[in-house]
Amino acid sequence: MAPRVSFEHELEELKNNVSHMGEQIELLYCKLFMELKEKDMAGMEAIIENDRQINDMQHSIEAKCLTLLTRQQPVARDLRVVSAALKVVTDIERIGDHISDIAELLLRMNLPMLEEFSESLPEMIEAARKIVCEAVVAFVEGNLEEAKKVIAYDDVIDDYFNKVKEDLIADLKSGKKHPDDCIDVLMIAKYLERVGDHAVNIGEWAIFRQTGDIDDVRLL
Repeated sequence: MAPRVSFEHELEELKNNVSHMGEQIELLYCKLFMELKEKDMAGMEAIIENDRQINDMQHSIEAKCLTLLTRQQPVARDLRVVSAALKVVTDIERIGDHISDIAELLLRMNLPMLEEFSESLPEMIEAARKIVCEAVVAFVEGNLEEAKKVIAYDDVIDDYFNKVKEDLIADLKSGKKHPDDCIDVLMIAKYLERVGDHAVNIGEWAIFRQTGDIDDVRLL
């Protein structure tokens, strides 16, 4: 196999690996809230343990990226794909960390019904799942328009966070909920907001992959 053909094959494999890592993080995210719904303590603890698998995926993809950079002499377009993949897997791994953080808080609260704290929380949970999925697809496919939609959609996540915060403040003022529980739920909402922020980062790296620009600044 000619070196260039081999390199193209490895680039495609790299994108598939990033896609698989993204799929795994979405499955872990969905499992998190399924275990909450089913009140499965053991399942929730398993989610925390599974965070190690996400870390292993990150390290494997990073090693592949470095191998591609050292063994080949990629042109600018290829260099953008590889360097962006290095950044994207870091953001995906951080999403995994936030999933684990949320699981720990939910366990501490004995798996509460989050909608009792704010009707906006279930919508925020779904919005965060959606933005992560679409961000990874935009990166893997190099879809500029979808990447821009992901970045714009972060405003939706922020709006949900503000609504949840307002509901929790109202609960604290009325004394309807225990203050410690309200603080924990606010932290859960904050982690969901951060999930959205990492999805935005992935969207920005999807744009960089195609254009070489980050925040309208030419990098490569």
